Amino acid sequence: MENKHHIKSPPAGLAVLALVGPSFIWAAEFIGSGEVILSTRVGALLGPTVLWAIVVGVLLKFWIGMSGARYTVCTGEGMIDMISRIPGPKNWGVWITLVAQFAAATISIGSLATAAGIFVHSLVGISPLLSGWLVTIFALAVVWTNLFNVLKIVMSFFVLVVVLGVLYVAAKVFPDVATFFSGLLFDVPEVPDWALSMPGVQANPWREILPLIGWAAGGFASQVWYTYWVIGANYGAAAGRGYGRPADENMLRTMSAALANKIKVWCHVVYADAVLAMIIGVVTTGGFLLAGAGVLRPHELAPEGATVATTLATIFSERWGNFGGMLFLFAGACALIGTQVGQLAGWPRLLADTFRICFPRFEKLEWKWQFRLFLGFFFFTNMIFVYTFGLKPVIMVKLSAILDGLLLTPFQALWVLLGLYVVMPKMLSPEAAQVLKPSWIFAAGLIVAFSVFGYFCIFQMPFVW
Repeated sequence: MENKHHIKSPPAGLAVLALVGPSFIWAAEFIGSGEVILSTRVGALLGPTVLWAIVVGVLLKFWIGMSGARYTVCTGEGMIDMISRIPGPKNWGVWITLVAQFAAATISIGSLATAAGIFVHSLVGISPLLSGWLVTIFALAVVWTNLFNVLKIVMSFFVLVVVLGVLYVAAKVFPDVATFFSGLLFDVPEVPDWALSMPGVQANPWREILPLIGWAAGGFASQVWYTYWVIGANYGAAAGRGYGRPADENMLRTMSAALANKIKVWCHVVYADAVLAMIIGVVTTGGFLLAGAGVLRPHELAPEGATVATTLATIFSERWGNFGGMLFLFAGACALIGTQVGQLAGWPRLLADTFRICFPRFEKLEWKWQFRLFLGFFFFTNMIFVYTFGLKPVIMVKLSAILDGLLLTPFQALWVLLGLYVVMPKMLSPEAAQVLKPSWIFAAGLIVAFSVFGYFCIFQMPFVW
């Protein structure tokens, strides 16, 4: 039985635009520490000549995320279940993901708490330690009580404020055409002498560029979460599936060509949705970099340590005075807290999937409590990280960008490639597999992503950390 009634009719023409939505959640999740802190810092230290790093990071991760979401639309299961089906020793990819993502999640969520704590501290004057703890408690309460959708509207408004403000500033300090286009030529500039005396700054420019690439469009987890947001939006075969469930293999094995053609149209919805996320990512991240290059760099300032928030606030205060500085601090705090909430909504899902697959008995626990178990774990680890690294947000954010944004990304590109071209055809009926066969362009993009991120991991990352 095909469960036709579970799969909604796909939109046609411009109606596709009315159903885009996961991209906004995807973008709202990664517009946080990577943009507010890292992009601005890199712009201040290295100038607009490294715009290429943003384009490369966002474009290649967009391709991984879109390709993974295409698999989800066609099969109804998320990326972690796809990885469990990759040929080789049983669940080898899921075990690698479990170990690496446990560490990456702990550090990344902790880094956001420290960064948001610094912003709250700069706003209200209470200690960074207490501020970070309050951020953790607030974010956890929002996710635990499922108030995320309500808060998202409020947070999104202030995120929009800081993004529009930064884009306005970036437009005002926009470099000349020759300088702008030279930033797309893969140049690696030297770190300026004035910056080398600052704590945390070293002569190797890759120490700044790699975290920017790692956090552009989010990391490994963000591409996994995108498949979750697609499930939540009920695209294609994901309609009515819910989280934490493998594909309905019987439905896939008996899928008719007619149903496959219906699902194929949903793939186009994903393409439109993912392209929107890519545009948001490039424009927003590039805007922060140009604002840092145009405002902070002339003053020889770069975000670092306990002054990271007030240094960043210079971007607004130079244009709009003290009110602008306070507005940036408030909106920036909202952006970081919103990202923290998004990560607390996503990482427990990811880890719950890895545990369900690697430890089958874990599945006996109700999904809601699987999710909350990891929320409790992150509550305690956040408290420890804020206490230990509360005054070192930049170091923590850069480390989390490397761990989540680069370390597993080559594997992820390879796994999605195998998922689309090896795993999925075996799950579908022959006629459905023919209809849903991905174009060669997906393979080309994933191979490029695997090669580029593999280069960064092998030839650059060992000399940075």
